[in-house]
Amino acid sequence: MDISVVIPLLNEADSLRELYERIDDALGPLGREWEVIFINDGSTDSSMDVLRSLHEEKENVRVLVFGRNLGKSAALSVGFKEAVGDVVFTMDADLQDDPAELPVMLKMIESGYDLVSGWKKERRDPLSKRLPSKLYNAVTGRLSGVGIHDMNCGLKAYRKQVVKTIRVYGELHRYTPVLAQWAGFTVTEVVVKHHARKHGRSKFGAERFLRGFFDLLTVLFLRRYITRPLHLFGMLGGVLFSGGFLAGLYLTILKIMGQAIGRRPLLTLAILLMVVGVQFVSLGLLGEMLANLRGDDISYPLRERLGRKDGGLGDKS
Repeated sequence: MDISVVIPLLNEADSLRELYERIDDALGPLGREWEVIFINDGSTDSSMDVLRSLHEEKENVRVLVFGRNLGKSAALSVGFKEAVGDVVFTMDADLQDDPAELPVMLKMIESGYDLVSGWKKERRDPLSKRLPSKLYNAVTGRLSGVGIHDMNCGLKAYRKQVVKTIRVYGELHRYTPVLAQWAGFTVTEVVVKHHARKHGRSKFGAERFLRGFFDLLTVLFLRRYITRPLHLFGMLGGVLFSGGFLAGLYLTILKIMGQAIGRRPLLTLAILLMVVGVQFVSLGLLGEMLANLRGDDISYPLRERLGRKDGGLGDKS
């Protein structure tokens, strides 16, 4: 298999058939073997009916179904594990990403890049989405050191080794360029067309930017301290404990000199700092144990599968 296109979806019944046809128009003339993997992330509309129909009509359509909504990161994680193409594309199912960009991104992968991220330079979204997105991308680029203008663009191209190496869980799908570059892969971006939503409505609200901030903290922690959590928590605990110890030592000297210290707020603060410091060190030690015991794989149960399991695209299980 030359190309896999991984598409997470939630309630996009009106877009799916047109999306496949446009992917076919883009990849068909290339003369490559390709597949589309739809991940139905708990849709409650008629998306599954459309997907069944597409799978029965097209040999290169595979469908993976979650029993409930698990989120885009879970969908991409499963899609990455299932993809067999040497090049793996991701795109959203709402027709805002343009499949006509796929051949251009494929050429960039073949020229030597490991990950090509789309940049929606002229974004067809309301101002209420564009402004927070610009701020989010600016902060993320600054803190991560990865110079991508549109980190969360759904349209991306990956070399197979990338999707089999990086781990996407929680909501870390926003940071795949960061995770890839930190893993030693080459990352670039290309300006892509972006279309206004044709059917339905956006599944993302303003709260995703707050979640994105916490996910950024997660990524930065994973970068620096995932294999040595005691270095972070131990350092914080050491600073707090030292501050409390010095305050306690000062009060002890005052006590020896005959001064009353029982009602001084500093006494309470000193005790609090030392207790919290010990707790931080203990947390770091627990993190060290978890770092050594944690498994590398997080599994997501599938309710249904249409397509490849061990062999052919036509297998159903």
